[in-house]
Amino acid sequence: MTLIIHVGIRAFRSISCGCRISRLSTTRSLYGDGNDDGFKAVEEWIEESCEGFEFDLNLEDKGTDRTIDGLGAEEGFESFERGNDSPRKSFFKITRIDAFRVLDILHQDGPGYDAKLALDRLNLRVSGLLVREVLLGILKTLNHANKNRCAKLGYKFFVWSGQQENFRHTVNSYHLIMKIFAESEEFKAMWRIADEMVEKGYPTTARTFNILICTCGESGLARKVVERFIKSKTFNFRPFKHSYNAILYSLLGINQYRLIEWVHQQMILAGFSPDILTYNILMCAKYRLGKLDQFNRLLDELVRSGFSPDSHTFNILLHVLGKGDKPLAALKLLNHMKEVGCDPSVLHFTTLIDGLSRAGNLDACRYFFDEMIKSGCTPDVVSYTVMINGYVVAGEFDKAQEFFEDMIIKGQLPNVFTYNSMIRGLCMAGKYKKACLMLEEMESRGCNPNFFVYSTLVSNLRNAGKLSEAHEVIRYMVEKGQYIHLLSKFKGYRRC
Repeated sequence: MTLIIHVGIRAFRSISCGCRISRLSTTRSLYGDGNDDGFKAVEEWIEESCEGFEFDLNLEDKGTDRTIDGLGAEEGFESFERGNDSPRKSFFKITRIDAFRVLDILHQDGPGYDAKLALDRLNLRVSGLLVREVLLGILKTLNHANKNRCAKLGYKFFVWSGQQENFRHTVNSYHLIMKIFAESEEFKAMWRIADEMVEKGYPTTARTFNILICTCGESGLARKVVERFIKSKTFNFRPFKHSYNAILYSLLGINQYRLIEWVHQQMILAGFSPDILTYNILMCAKYRLGKLDQFNRLLDELVRSGFSPDSHTFNILLHVLGKGDKPLAALKLLNHMKEVGCDPSVLHFTTLIDGLSRAGNLDACRYFFDEMIKSGCTPDVVSYTVMINGYVVAGEFDKAQEFFEDMIIKGQLPNVFTYNSMIRGLCMAGKYKKACLMLEEMESRGCNPNFFVYSTLVSNLRNAGKLSEAHEVIRYMVEKGQYIHLLSKFKGYRRC
């Protein structure tokens, strides 16, 4: 414990004068949208401490093309024909068919067509699974153009299904209709559903809070949401010591750092003592706000309170030491982790390397990358991508190319962020033709380019005066469904 104080706190104090929380150029090149400044790994690491915490709100990304048993629809029907179906799988497949029928009816809804009557005639067995499949189907197709219609159809089905005999909505179905309203910007309707949940005695969970806070945070109402949940007697999520941690954790996910400070104050006033998760979240917030003196005091307080730093705490410390360009202190901390029985993982090394890369210390990055391998950790795609991006930003594309080739040889398939860095590096090296060809290489490896990959390529082509090539990439973007993003990003680009 003494070593942590000497290695950690003393190092933090030494960098507090010169280390500010800034978004380096690496951020935008690696993540594309600039919304993540390298702390993502820390937050993901903290997230793993909340096993069982329903936090994923990207329900539309999960789709409805996989069964609850992991069996695809087509595979399932083939199995059914062979007579190899379990009752559970048969039930799921029948429910999927019913969901498709329901969605077909809902899409026909309009003047002269009574969707509720048509649904009644189906004589369906309404279940929680059916409601989930239908609402997910609506959520998956929701976009800016059809958001009002999706909200109406979702609510119509929600009301109809809730009126069916022997069926009662679950918390999950309430969350799904709330999510539909949130995505449709029907905020009053979303709050009415939340109020209905409470009135009917449903528990409000961390997911309920998260849907509301993510929506209201954008409109400046985040504090009101927090106040409401602090006062709520029904908000209590079991994986946490108390509901304050659930609130703090959700606020960390949406970058509400100042609100985290306020919630912590309310927590203390209410007589609750922080636990290790509380300290980890608070330290993240203080660091993000650039309050390194308070960060240090929290670390002192954590030790004085009798808590031992866990894997997540160590990951935060490594991130700070990396961005502060303190490789020697980081090495001592890694050795101390081994001494206390917390063997550094790939994530710990990658977090450190990412920080050092942002500090511009590529020699230290390479040293710790090799140390990671010596320690028995296999570098993953994120580790390689961090190294590649660091060399690209430093203008050392040849070394980035070496890591790119090495990761493929080692069986690590590049992801969209890896390709984004490589395309940027190729453009910086003047190899525009190879950069364009890399789009085809991505798809051949099953990695679909996203808007930020296209944006990187188009921007570099335009800056190099290669307007015809940029035009071809934009045309390809439109064919691949990136048209809405295209309008917002390149609407001033008329010469193509």
